[in-house]
Amino acid sequence: MKWLAALMSCAMLSTPVLAREITPAEERDSSYTASLPACEDPLVLYSVANRFSRKEARFWNSPLEIVQFEGVRQEAWRPWGLDYIPRRFCTGTVLISDGSRHRIDFSIRKDLDFIGVSWGTEACVEGFDRNYAYAPQCKQAQP
Repeated sequence: MKWLAALMSCAMLSTPVLAREITPAEERDSSYTASLPACEDPLVLYSVANRFSRKEARFWNSPLEIVQFEGVRQEAWRPWGLDYIPRRFCTGTVLISDGSRHRIDFSIRKDLDFIGVSWGTEACVEGFDRNYAYAPQCKQAQP
């Protein structure tokens, strides 16, 4: 009996795992388009800077703002595959109004803005993740 159980276990472990069919997000019933703006797009950078200053003022009573973006580049495009909502991950350096420079990681996400109308951004400036939403050191904002 033990021999039969061992044989069945080996047979089950040697069979390939059932692969699921990957349907790109653009081909679903409620499809997405994979057209997202580039990391350096002025509207994207404005959105990131606006959300940063609004969060600083509203939750931390801070007048800090992003003054300038430097070296912004794409880090990943759809890193988890075609069947996920299209996302573009970006990184760079920002100059804050207090004169300090910090690394920034942000993503541009398709239809994940307010009520899913347009693309949205989500960002983390290293050193300003005061509620540890992307801890440790903005790692969770990266792909």
